[in-house]
Amino acid sequence: MDVAVAEFRANLKHWLSRAREGDEVVVTERGIPVVRIVGLEAAPAIESLVQQGVIARPSSQNRPVATGRQRPRSRSLVSDLVAEQRD
Repeated sequence: MDVAVAEFRANLKHWLSRAREGDEVVVTERGIPVVRIVGLEAAPAIESLVQQGVIARPSSQNRPVATGRQRPRSRSLVSDLVAEQRD
């Protein structure tokens, strides 16, 4: 189904959900097709990339957490560092 760029922008969530449901959405600009959006099955795509060796599964299922650690603090203002680098 074709949709004008303005309509696509105004109702982006709706058109993405249509693509996710299996519809092919063709975005047009002044009646000329610009882009085609189709749904993507994430799980098969990830499995395919793992089999190709492009990505690897995580060694642990636990995500790292940074609780209890202090954030690093800059000794000077970032703007001063940028100005110094530009000189």
